[in-house]
Amino acid sequence: MNHTASVPFDGVTPPLEHLGVIRVLGEDAASFIHGQLTQDFALQKPDQARLAAFLNAKGRMQASFIGVKRAADEILLICSRDLLPQTLKRLSMFVLRAKAKLSDASNDFVIYGLAGSAAPAGAAPWSVSAQGDASIVQLYPADGQPRALLVAPVGSPAPQGQPLSLALWQLSEVRSGVATLTQPIFEAFVPQMVNYESVGGVNFKKGCYPGQEIVARSQFRGTLKRRTYLVHVDATELAVGTEVFNASDADQPVGTVVQTAASPNGGLDALVSLQIASAEEALHAGSTSGPALQVQPLPYELLADI
Repeated sequence: MNHTASVPFDGVTPPLEHLGVIRVLGEDAASFIHGQLTQDFALQKPDQARLAAFLNAKGRMQASFIGVKRAADEILLICSRDLLPQTLKRLSMFVLRAKAKLSDASNDFVIYGLAGSAAPAGAAPWSVSAQGDASIVQLYPADGQPRALLVAPVGSPAPQGQPLSLALWQLSEVRSGVATLTQPIFEAFVPQMVNYESVGGVNFKKGCYPGQEIVARSQFRGTLKRRTYLVHVDATELAVGTEVFNASDADQPVGTVVQTAASPNGGLDALVSLQIASAEEALHAGSTSGPALQVQPLPYELLADI
């Protein structure tokens, strides 16, 4: 069976309940978030989304977001629901005197995935178009198929299109090469280890944010040693956070599984953060005798470190 054969990503998903929404409301909403995340929210326009990460002081990712500006004083941060409560609590600690209120708005919005003929064609990743009260956020494509998120107030009409299963949507997320942080990999990576600087998740020209010095040092001193790769594994299970080993070294892992999804062609596709020096070696998940990883081409170019 051809495991790399393209899968038809086309249609509209059920509501994506694994995603949650943090609402930032107030006249300082943009400036506050700008000072906390890896992307520029001060200059964000309504037709732009932001991929961004929230880091600890050591530059390790605590959450990843897609940020949507619904109004001058309202920003929605879409993230993995399993990280939302702790992320909301930690972000709220930094509000201090800023005129911004953060809340869990997951029950106020519904999020759908759109792919293929259901998604806008020809739009650039992280562009936003309005559809009534809904925001359509263009994502990175998967196997050449356009993809988008539709974020709408609860009670809005569901988007029209043929059904697309959650399993296929999750596969399209992996195949797009753009990782979403979840609880098992909390504080495991600096942004470049999951290619965020190459997919619009880091702005190196903006001012300070927690962990910024580590991110800048990794980029500008040529010290990047890990990148995320797309792989196929002939296995039925592969947990996020599983360590990856070079076949010749049973003691020292060379990578970590970032995100996985089952392929209808058999096995699993996954995003794996690997030591660059090991990417062309014989790699196995879990141990040197675990299932073999077959590295595939990424669907985008990696930015070179400087």
